Order: sequence, then structure tokens, then C-alpha cells
Amino acid sequence: MTMNPLLAGSALGTPLPRVLRPQRALPADTVRPTRAEINLAALRHNLRVVARQAAGAEVYCVLKADGYGHGSKGVARTLERAGAHGIAVALLEEAIELRDAGIRAPILVMGGTFGRSWGEVLRHDLVPVLHDLGQLDELADEVRHSGSPAAPIHVKIDSGMGRLGVAPRDVPRLAEALRFAPEVRLDGLMTHFACADTRDVESLERQLALFEEATRELARQGIVPRVRHAANSAATLALPAARLDLVRPGIAIFGVSPFDAPVSELRPAMRIRTELVALREIAIGGGVGYGATWRAARPSRVATLPMGYADGLSRGLSNRGSVLVRGRRAPIVGAVSMDMTMVDVTDLPGAAVGDECVVLGAQSGPLGSDSIGAEELAGLLGTVPWEILTSVSRRVPRFYREP
Repeated sequence: MTMNPLLAGSALGTPLPRVLRPQRALPADTVRPTRAEINLAALRHNLRVVARQAAGAEVYCVLKADGYGHGSKGVARTLERAGAHGIAVALLEEAIELRDAGIRAPILVMGGTFGRSWGEVLRHDLVPVLHDLGQLDELADEVRHSGSPAAPIHVKIDSGMGRLGVAPRDVPRLAEALRFAPEVRLDGLMTHFACADTRDVESLERQLALFEEATRELARQGIVPRVRHAANSAATLALPAARLDLVRPGIAIFGVSPFDAPVSELRPAMRIRTELVALREIAIGGGVGYGATWRAARPSRVATLPMGYADGLSRGLSNRGSVLVRGRRAPIVGAVSMDMTMVDVTDLPGAAVGDECVVLGAQSGPLGSDSIGAEELAGLLGTVPWEILTSVSRRVPRFYREP
């Protein structure tokens, strides 16, 4: 009898959802000059910086949200070859995408949402992070019905994030459930800091103390995980006590500081560039863009670049942000539209159609050198650098460079 392919993925015969991922614009299909350039040497350098700070702990690079907007597949290949011990993602779909791309390093799935797809976890050799006892029972059932070997798991302890995780008071119940579930094997125990990027040492120490007590309680029940981990980028760089057996750097791998202040050793890996595609003369009083929110106070030269908020150039930068042209800043004028943005190049002698325009990153040109970082853009927009990077849309192709 031929099995329905929609049922084939589940040992229990329950239909599994099909997930279709949108395709990112490919470099070979690119028409417009807008692109994100990813510096692979910077990724390897940042991994070395983090590994040195980790002081012997395993390094699992966090590549959720499409590798913080850098393209998870290309980034994962580079980091795997550079010696990362493993990869961490948020979603099961993200993990499967990496496996399908040929990534063989251990992959930790941290987001806590697995639906009815435990069979996919087993088939793709993934390590799930569980946060409640019901998940443990579901995975154990899948292992029993599929005949798979005992599945390695990590368990999250909620030490103060208040989001996901086993509460410290429920650790004895966790120990009992693990003893009666030979189908799973506790490979790791983890927690998540709420205030590591603020350097709130008291908060970090309080969370670590709760995590240590959870570890001791499991040990009293005869359960000892292979590894324990708590440190994100901020804790890896600034809190030696939090490094434990494994660290989970995310934004630091991409060269952006997790703190308000820069970390000088890190090198930004992403540079977003486009070109000026039109120039026009604007008379005094002339308006630019939707709603004419900017009007020329002098005779002005205004250039158009083919990038807008649908690409990740936030509308919040309208009449506030800048881009780099010929090595100098050109202020954004008028409202950033979906596909295009206008900039004032009146004070940039020689600006012409075809000139490179840098939205994020560094540029040197005949008028000077400057850079615009994710931290600066986040400050203008009242957000965090994480959002700046992950907002770069899939229609912006990623070009991977070896400088």
C-alpha cells in the first residue's frame, strides 16, 4: 500500500504542516544595484574574538532570523568551516533549511515551538530545547513509535526571563520525568539572561544562582547534563562566570556590539550599498516625496536611490537619516517610500548618476571617509541593532565577499 506523502512524516499518522519558505533574491538574478555585501573574513575574525573570550567553552553561533539578516546558509557554511562547535536557531524551519543546505554541525533549536513535527526533529538530527514536561512526553512518544535511538535534548530553566522554561520549583518534577523517559537523553541544561546587555551584574548573578540551584537539584536526583549554557554575546564578552561549558553568541558574530558602547575588536560583517539612479534640480519651495514633507530652502540637487522601506530602509529615517555618497553624508529628504528614497547631494560636488551610495557600512571616496553602523541607525529609530539587521528584506540579494 502506498502511504499518503502528507502522512509519511509522522509516526502517529497525523498530517504534518508543509512549510514553504520565500526565496531570497539571488545575485545572478539581480537587476537593480541594491545589495547587501557580507564580509566572510569579518565573520571568521569575530568568531575568533568570541572564542578567545569564551576561554575554552564550546561556541554555538546563533543564526536565527536568517542569520540576523546576513543569510543563514552562507554564514553557517563559513562558521562551520572556521571551527564553530555548533549552530543555534529559533525555529525548526530554520534548522531544516540549514540541514538541507548541507550543514552537518550540531544544530540547537531554541525557540520552543515544535507543533506536531517531532519526527522532523529526529529525521534531521536536530537537538530541541524543551521548556515544559508535556514536550518531553511528546518527543518520547515519537521516539518510541519511530524506533529511533534516544533523542538528545536541552532543557531551558526560567531563571528570570519570564518567557519560556521550567520554573525552578518544578525541577524535581523534571528530574522524575527524565528518569521515566529513557527515550530522551539530557544533553544540555540552559537558561536565558534578561539583562546581560545592560551589564546589570546583580540581575545576572541572581539568575546564575537560580540556575546553579536547578543544576544541583538535578544532580541530587542523579541527572547530570553534558553541558550547561547561559551566555549570549553580552555575557560572553563581559561576564566570565556565565560562560560555563558553552556560549551562544549572536550579534557579536556579525560584528555589532551588544552594549551601548562599541567593542573595538569586532568587525561589522554587513555593508548595504546601492547607486544613485536619478538626479534633479529642485527650486526653492519645491517639495520632495509623498506628502512633500521636505521642501527646498535653497536651490537643491536631489538624487534618487532604488531602495525603500520594503528593503529594510526604515520609513522612520525620513528627513532624519543619511547615506554615504563619494565618502560624505547625504541627508535623506522627504518620506522614504516603499521602493525608493531621495537624498540631498547639493553639498557633494561631482555627485552623478551611477555613484555608489552606502546605506549601512563604510565608504571612502573623493570627498572623505565615513561609516554608518547599525548602532547609529538604531539610535535614530529608537530601537536596537538586532532589529536593524534583521529588517533587511529577502528581496535584497546577499553577496558573499572574501576581501
